[in-house]
Amino acid sequence: MVGAAMAQALKDAAYAVDWVTDGETAIAAAEDEVYDLAVLDLNLPPPDGLDILRRFRRHRQQLPAIIVTARDGVDDRIKGLDLGADDYLVKPFEIGELLARMRAVLRRQGSGASPTLSNGKTSLDPATRAASHSGKTAQLTAREFALLQALLARPGTILSREDLERHIYGWNEEVESNAIDFLIYSVRKKLDATVIRNVRGIGWMVDRPS
Repeated sequence: MVGAAMAQALKDAAYAVDWVTDGETAIAAAEDEVYDLAVLDLNLPPPDGLDILRRFRRHRQQLPAIIVTARDGVDDRIKGLDLGADDYLVKPFEIGELLARMRAVLRRQGSGASPTLSNGKTSLDPATRAASHSGKTAQLTAREFALLQALLARPGTILSREDLERHIYGWNEEVESNAIDFLIYSVRKKLDATVIRNVRGIGWMVDRPS
């Protein structure tokens, strides 16, 4: 029940979520897919969360990882952090705290200390899902936010339809054929037609910082 609630809360916060319930599936998923972050419970069926983390680091996988667990002993926290966890959160916790810690870990991994993504023309605040462009500000839905976040994290890089779908939808979510087109239309309508550029036959991008 906790896992299902967390997965839904993360989807509501605009994350694409693949939720697995055993260690072997988690390891296979990390080998087959590209992820921005892993949230690991220690009490998984073997291998447990610490074994998964140990295997990630042994194979030099730099996938950021946050441990969430009911184990609140100092020794457990030290062990998890020493094995390479980027953060350690003890249950019970508020989902807002988990989201804040995830944002902090992702900032350290990517865009530095600033909580706001920007290419100089368009800015996006992950904490509020507010986007601004040329003085115009709009509140984005979860999926509009996920789309613009994926593009702003890589300004100047063309992302295909499949790339964007992977950042917006989890494994078991049904994706309609025109879903990405509709989201791009919605973001452009809220901000400006030039926010997202179409590269015909290849995909979409936002401009590099000037």
